[in-house]
Amino acid sequence: MTDVAPTAHPGVAERAFADPTDMAIARSAALFENLQPAEAAAMLEPVLAGNPQAAAGWILMARVRLALDQVEPALAAAHRAIELAPEDPRPLAIASRALTLQGKHDEAMSMAYRAVIVEPKNPLWHDRVAWALLAADRQLADAEQAARTAIGLDPNEAHYYFTHGVALAALGHVDQARQALTTSLRLEPNNPVARQRLDILNGAAAPVVEKKKRGWKLFGRKHDEAPVRPEERT
Repeated sequence: MTDVAPTAHPGVAERAFADPTDMAIARSAALFENLQPAEAAAMLEPVLAGNPQAAAGWILMARVRLALDQVEPALAAAHRAIELAPEDPRPLAIASRALTLQGKHDEAMSMAYRAVIVEPKNPLWHDRVAWALLAADRQLADAEQAARTAIGLDPNEAHYYFTHGVALAALGHVDQARQALTTSLRLEPNNPVARQRLDILNGAAAPVVEKKKRGWKLFGRKHDEAPVRPEERT
């Protein structure tokens, strides 16, 4: 019996038989990660038209549309993903964010809590609950608790301290808010939104109504130059 020699290029055979839809979604995801959301959307559209059952593609499309500030299409894509993958918390969180942007706060909170129920150990979903509540300007103590839970699950993520600081400030706990924002900036010194929040609390800057800005991505950060989380627009 003759031994089969190992291939000189591991993975080549696997790629040759890879699903074309999966490969196209992966290429679209790479464009999105490289801050080219419009290009990612253009690549995804024909893929989803040809394979409308691709849940991963709809999840990515929802993220891309949200990054492009296309809230209605983002929500539609998220709902499609929820239909196809009801146990995946990601489209629930994206739908929650889109609903918050539409001012549909009850629905936004419901979606955020559903994401937590599906994956209770993921700090992202607790953070989304906190922002859904903060945007609604209600149950602020619950928002603070959700932000604190996110920190407990990932104590090294600057954004969760930022959320906690905003929640504490909303409750009137100014000294604790300063501490949370200071911790956020220690972990992420170049975050201008956290710096501005802290300056406002310290009386060094006046509160301003800002236009929407893009920044830290919805599900994690890739590089220091990546845009600001959607939540930090609030």
